[in-house]
Amino acid sequence: MEIIKTDRLTKYYGKARGIVDLDITVCQGEFFGFIGPNGAGKSTTIRTLLGLITPTGGTATVFGKDITKEKEDVLRDIGYLPSESLFYQGMKVKEVLKLSEDLRKKDCGAESKLLCERLQLDTSRRIDELSLGNRKKVAIVCALQHRPELLVLDEPTSGLDPLMQKEFFNILHERNKEGATVFLSGHVLSEIQRNCTRAAIIRDGRIIACDRIEALSKTTAKHVTVHGSINLERLDGARNIKFTEDSVSFLYSGDMNNLLCVLSCGQVNDLTVAEPDLEEVFLHYYEKDGKGL
Repeated sequence: MEIIKTDRLTKYYGKARGIVDLDITVCQGEFFGFIGPNGAGKSTTIRTLLGLITPTGGTATVFGKDITKEKEDVLRDIGYLPSESLFYQGMKVKEVLKLSEDLRKKDCGAESKLLCERLQLDTSRRIDELSLGNRKKVAIVCALQHRPELLVLDEPTSGLDPLMQKEFFNILHERNKEGATVFLSGHVLSEIQRNCTRAAIIRDGRIIACDRIEALSKTTAKHVTVHGSINLERLDGARNIKFTEDSVSFLYSGDMNNLLCVLSCGQVNDLTVAEPDLEEVFLHYYEKDGKGL
């Protein structure tokens, strides 16, 4: 069953681009990643799918229901975690969770208690006393406590320490194994690689790639930083070259033996070879055959 399906979904803010001609399909039970740098259109896509903003063109359905005509039915079975969560000041955490439960018209007490224990969230504290990480925990419990069929998570781990991030993803995988569909939006590529089975990459409001994680991650390009001096003219396969006063860094997808040969003929004081960061991975897709994937 198709849980999310868009057909040329488009949103403009006046003349400003939001998203353009998005075609995405997410099936029931998928753990789907939605990757892109800030400003690419991730949050606009999510808010449009949830009916929070009206599309300029195209169509979208969630659970097979039109997002503009059947918004209430769509939202009933969704748990939404925005990238930034705001709550009424002065309220205690337990009051916020109870308000969320009442809005859902569903008894969530037992599930809420369990989630708070796992996330180490003190429900007796007031919202305005909480750190960013603890406010994020409140938002997580609000999104999950009614056990929705679809989880829509927009940069969900910002503010969480590594231990809480691990526990959060443990919870998501448990829900996913029970049948929930997860739509995870973010710009931390490692999170998408570790947790999702399939993902779409968005750039400037358009989808430039959509495939299984294994296929999207399949690149031999490495990020190389050399402190010293080498002759790059002899190095085929080097691109995105950046010089500093005492170093040069570049993406390299050529023959490793050739790289070693060039390095051995230069003056190398220090060397780092690492996986490319997110922006460089995007560039790999953008540049391939001049048209992404």
